[in-house]
Amino acid sequence: MSLLPPTRSSLAADLAALGVRPGGVVLVHSSLRAIGWVCGGAEAVVLALRDVLGPDGTLVVPTHTPVNSDPARWVDPPVPVEWWDVIRAETPAFDPARTPGRAMGAVAEQVRTWPGARRSDHPQVSFAALGPHAAEITEGHSLGDGLGETSPLGRLHRLDADIVMLGTGWDTCTSFHLAEYRWGRAPRHTEGGAVRGPDGGRAWVTWEDVAFDASDFELIGADLPEFVPVHTGSVGTGTGTRVAMPAAVGFAARWLPLHRV
Repeated sequence: MSLLPPTRSSLAADLAALGVRPGGVVLVHSSLRAIGWVCGGAEAVVLALRDVLGPDGTLVVPTHTPVNSDPARWVDPPVPVEWWDVIRAETPAFDPARTPGRAMGAVAEQVRTWPGARRSDHPQVSFAALGPHAAEITEGHSLGDGLGETSPLGRLHRLDADIVMLGTGWDTCTSFHLAEYRWGRAPRHTEGGAVRGPDGGRAWVTWEDVAFDASDFELIGADLPEFVPVHTGSVGTGTGTRVAMPAAVGFAARWLPLHRV
């Protein structure tokens, strides 16, 4: 006899067993495919998360749009040099209410489009949130501090948020980028993107920020459980991981100067 499929109620039980708590603040990275076939799909996953968090809890997801960036830096794949000016001139302006996330997963996109969701106004590394702390987390997301102290990540850190990964690996742990800022030696570069102008139109702007590097995040995650409590358990037919964000970021900030040249 086959096992029953994951449902809203069974996922809520799995999340509670993982340690997601009522009234908590969680930053969720997810792969619906890794969770398995879910009765109700991404909507059921979001409902289960909200069931466990309750009315006082806040759910946050990354809704990044990396394609809204300077084509001169594209490598996977690159585009011809003669396209660069066209892309800079014609890429639609980022609109928090309309622009979909790119490669963030169905659950993140479900949160982004949920009634009452708030989304930060960064053309590349935005976050969407549902719950009492949503506005506090997403407002005032500056271009030059995309994943730093004044970004939604910095605010999540100050709110003692948990990182919850549903079927994803440490390479998706955006919070480790906050450690790059705290390390202080991460290289910086000039980035660009299409934004809404003050007249409601479109503008291409440039700014300087940390050059994000997730190439060693799996290595950080592999070392993390030796020093920081990391909780794992079944979520659907996949694996869930929960870790306190302040502890994880603190460890990563100590790890980087020892291992990254």
